[in-house]
Amino acid sequence: MKRNFLTLVAMMVAAFFIGTEIAQAADLSLSGQLRHRYASDEHTNFDVGAEADDATATRVRFNIKSQLNSDTGVFVQFQSVHGWGNETSATGGDADERTGIHQAYFTLKNFAGLPINAKAGRQEIVLDGHRLFGHTGWADQAHTHDAILLSHAHGNATSTYGYTNMQELGNGGGAENDVAAHFLHTNFQGVLGGALSTYIVYVDDDCGVLSGIATCAPAGGAGNQWVTLGGRQAGKLYGLDYRAEAYWQVGNAVGANTAIPGGNVSIGPGGAQAGGYGTIGNHADRDAHMFGIRVGKAFPNVQWKPKITLWYDYLSGTDDEDMNEHTWGSFDTLFDTGHKFYGFMDFYGNAQGSATGYFGLQDIAVKLVLKPRAGWTLKADVHNFHTAESVSSNPDMMILQGFRTLGDGLEVSPGSFDSGSAKGTELGTEVDLTLVHSYNPNVKLVFGYSMYMAEALTHAFRQGTNGNGNANAAEWWYVMADLKF
Repeated sequence: MKRNFLTLVAMMVAAFFIGTEIAQAADLSLSGQLRHRYASDEHTNFDVGAEADDATATRVRFNIKSQLNSDTGVFVQFQSVHGWGNETSATGGDADERTGIHQAYFTLKNFAGLPINAKAGRQEIVLDGHRLFGHTGWADQAHTHDAILLSHAHGNATSTYGYTNMQELGNGGGAENDVAAHFLHTNFQGVLGGALSTYIVYVDDDCGVLSGIATCAPAGGAGNQWVTLGGRQAGKLYGLDYRAEAYWQVGNAVGANTAIPGGNVSIGPGGAQAGGYGTIGNHADRDAHMFGIRVGKAFPNVQWKPKITLWYDYLSGTDDEDMNEHTWGSFDTLFDTGHKFYGFMDFYGNAQGSATGYFGLQDIAVKLVLKPRAGWTLKADVHNFHTAESVSSNPDMMILQGFRTLGDGLEVSPGSFDSGSAKGTELGTEVDLTLVHSYNPNVKLVFGYSMYMAEALTHAFRQGTNGNGNANAAEWWYVMADLKF
């Protein structure tokens, strides 16, 4: 027994030294994350009769990074997401065991002897400020792509071509129902006190995914190909932090009729006032745009070092004229980290814009950052949301989506609000408060509270979600501990 024990100890010591030598030779590093977050939602579905919903989730990540040689590297990230309270029994195990590979890719410098760096495998793709490509890190699962990236740097410019395989389906009925995206991103440093980025994103969507509904093309049928073109300039000039960006989308919008179906409404000329309605059709043309502007000023020599930022985003929507011309005018935010832009309560995170009935979105915001003491940061954001298109100016769209019936006003729960007040563009106001404390170099504590004060139009878009009447205010708060190791 003693000899077996000594043999085991000797093997463990040998394995330790051998593993150390291998790790040093391969430049191996290990790291990870443990994040707990408790959140409480109250009336976030605007159901006045609903009780607060509490939930706690844990995300665990374990990272392995190795530089195998001067040209070859590898990165693997394991991730597990667990909701507290999902133990089925004392011996039954965890009901939501979800452990898998979040990222797994390799990198090659000077690929094929060319001045190009390659990166292939499952990976997070973050371009600039997360507007079109982001990792959605706030969500426990976050977002990754099965992708290949090729980048080339020359002078102050870096160009990156990317291919991401979003969906791979079998050839049902002879059709190749796949969804993929290609992009070309070029970043120029040293422009107007910052950097200029240009974008070309091509989406090849054989399933015409709109509103989360896949209408895959039959054999020989038309797919859904569309392009996003635009640019982003961000930097610092005259003591001001600024950002300006604009994007335009053209191409097909196959599947638009699944998002705005029209139900059993009869088709006829003249629009609502003449008793007839157009329909957008299945093969609509895409013509959408968005732009965003941000200007911020920091005061480092003032107590609490305040910084204030003015913010405006505009995402186009689909109106009656678009519909009758078989045009899809709602901007698609692609793979953005919407949580960063459109309020922390994530009411407007749908990429296609369904949360506003595809009428688009305007976000007018003021953001304040204070540092009351070392290691503490207080943030306050106020968003005022509007649709991009006026409801009262687009009766056909409201009728086709079931929000109105001719002559009856908006279809809402009786007595919840005056239907006449829901004809403008204002959706509501959201206040987000965040307190961040750097507890130590490895641990960050975050406390957050948000309130959304809804206008009548928000209730109109959410009609039929409950039978108890509509709450005018929704609240959400959370406590999060984020540990990096």
